[in-house]
Amino acid sequence: MNDKQGTYANPRIDRPGDVANAHDGEVRADPVKIIWVGSMMLIGTIGSAMTVSASAVNVFLISTIITLLFGHSLGMHRRFIHRAYECPLWLEHLFVHFGVLVGLAGPFGMLRTHDTRDWAQRQADCHDYFSHKSVWYRDLWWQLFCSIDLQNPPDIDIEPEIANDRVYRLMERTWMLQQLPWALLFFWIGGWSWVCWGICSRVSISVFGHWLVGHFAHNTGGKDWHVSGASVQGYNVPWSALLTMGESWHNNHHAFPGSARMGLESGQWDPGWWVLLSLEKLGIVSGLVTPDTIGPRPELTAVRH
Repeated sequence: MNDKQGTYANPRIDRPGDVANAHDGEVRADPVKIIWVGSMMLIGTIGSAMTVSASAVNVFLISTIITLLFGHSLGMHRRFIHRAYECPLWLEHLFVHFGVLVGLAGPFGMLRTHDTRDWAQRQADCHDYFSHKSVWYRDLWWQLFCSIDLQNPPDIDIEPEIANDRVYRLMERTWMLQQLPWALLFFWIGGWSWVCWGICSRVSISVFGHWLVGHFAHNTGGKDWHVSGASVQGYNVPWSALLTMGESWHNNHHAFPGSARMGLESGQWDPGWWVLLSLEKLGIVSGLVTPDTIGPRPELTAVRH
């Protein structure tokens, strides 16, 4: 998917007769999320505290940077979901694998969750689950441990070349088990300390951080653009730019979802964009989409505040 034609539209979203509703629905506790995230947080907290070492902390830092930068930002978000640049399929598979290791969901689960939320936020009204407008502790519970059942959800038709990809289908079926080979490698090299820090603490911090930045990015921060007709606006969160690999320039992203570059102004640090420029110079990636190549977007108004 891309939005190179100007006015943003997601071709994966099918709303026959415009009957889909982004507001009416019920948030329910999700047993899979509770077990998965809860166990990671429990082991990541207690286990890591009991096995702390300099090498384990380094494994945590390095693996977190790799999975967030190459996985979540470049692989899952800018390439797999938004198709904001071109690259060889083997590199896309590798980056998306790193994205799965972040621990949020499989590739199809991430795509459907992202597209549903993106669609809901661009409607005239949407549920607080999508807008992050509920009080912080409820939003934390909802995002980490719950799912929403919309009464009339949109249909999301994944492109055949993605939906039929054997690698992605395997990743989707085994997305939790994707941690296992790395856990075995870490245990072989550094024992339980490396497993607790390199797997459980990393997943815990990544999942929690994903919610935290998302909560801020939809409630407070700088805003250069207003998206007309959207019930939810994104905000730029400068303090987390490096931590999120540039993903926290969320107002920019709401304005130009298909852009491979998220830090658009001078001083807006965007590590993901820096890496893409380096890979482009090496001839590994190409076709980097930017706001300049997207063209005029009539639903945008510059606000600068």
